[in-house]
Amino acid sequence: MKMRFILTVCCLIKFFIQLNTSQLYANPKILHGWNIDAGCHYGLVIPEYKNFLYVVEDHVLSAGLSFSKRTRGTSPWEQLYNYPDYGFRLFYSTLGNDKVNGYEIAFFPYFSLYWLKHNRFNIFNQIGVGLSYVTRVFDPGENYQNIAVGSHINIHFNARLGLKYKIDRLNFNTGISFDHFSNANMREPNLGINYVTGFLGMGYRLGNDFPLLHNELEPHLRKHYFELIYSVGGKHTRAFQEKFFITSSFTAEYKYEPFRIFRVGIGADLFYDSATKTEMSADNPQEFKEEYNYRTGIHFSQEVFYNRFSVIIQEGIYMFLTDKVEGNIMYNRGILRYAIANHILISIAMKSHLHILDFPEIGLGYRW
Repeated sequence: MKMRFILTVCCLIKFFIQLNTSQLYANPKILHGWNIDAGCHYGLVIPEYKNFLYVVEDHVLSAGLSFSKRTRGTSPWEQLYNYPDYGFRLFYSTLGNDKVNGYEIAFFPYFSLYWLKHNRFNIFNQIGVGLSYVTRVFDPGENYQNIAVGSHINIHFNARLGLKYKIDRLNFNTGISFDHFSNANMREPNLGINYVTGFLGMGYRLGNDFPLLHNELEPHLRKHYFELIYSVGGKHTRAFQEKFFITSSFTAEYKYEPFRIFRVGIGADLFYDSATKTEMSADNPQEFKEEYNYRTGIHFSQEVFYNRFSVIIQEGIYMFLTDKVEGNIMYNRGILRYAIANHILISIAMKSHLHILDFPEIGLGYRW
């Protein structure tokens, strides 16, 4: 496995060298601004539970191939974010034990932000979310040691912080990458796997560079918003049951926009979880009441947005109707939201208790 990985990386490096020396300056306009990038990773699996350490035998080796395009400032948002990249990546990784954990193949779109206005050198961070296929999963008969992954198809999350240096059409990058995949509690077990790696990469600009636009931006007006969101989700219990339980939530929130790309908010939540009775019967002998299916709480939120798209983090506290299953006091949400019209919102959210996922949600909302 290691030898095949090394040969793959060597072939990618040779490909970029040949591509650069071929002097492909007659590229069509459709390639202007596009880059191809390849990189290799070396790092460690980070276990969420100590039992997972027993099946991790080796370091993580990863490789990726990506295509990306630098924006040029045709909208004010591109200028505000210092002309970010957007692209997609094909990614391969070992997982510390080929026989138990197998390996992962992922495909995901990503978004890169640059923090310095320099022609050659830059600091960047990158976020990507997509799907992955894992070759080895839990099986009570054949692969009982795999306590982390219950399904072949998973959601893959990637975050990077790195440095990039450009020389003509070539660019070189290095940094730190964090990757996580799990199946959003659609099948048990669902601990998922986390791994942190250092990476080295080489890229090539396929088309000619285009000049960046610099237009004066209008002054920002501070704004106030109110939002109502109804969401539906589902989950499996942690008792390896096949039954799928419906969840839902209703949220009312006030938001304030002090800056052009940032909002803060406070809101109230009502949750419904139809798995409560089953989970309580497994872990808690106390008598079940119908009201235990419901939880209520208040939350604080931080939202960073790019035009109609936003990323939201919420920290909540249960009040009045509390969590009777695990006795959690706090809850969290990570949300991706898009405004399909001035007042209509759609979103995908992950509700959790710290690092333990509770359930995913799909929501529809109204803003005024």
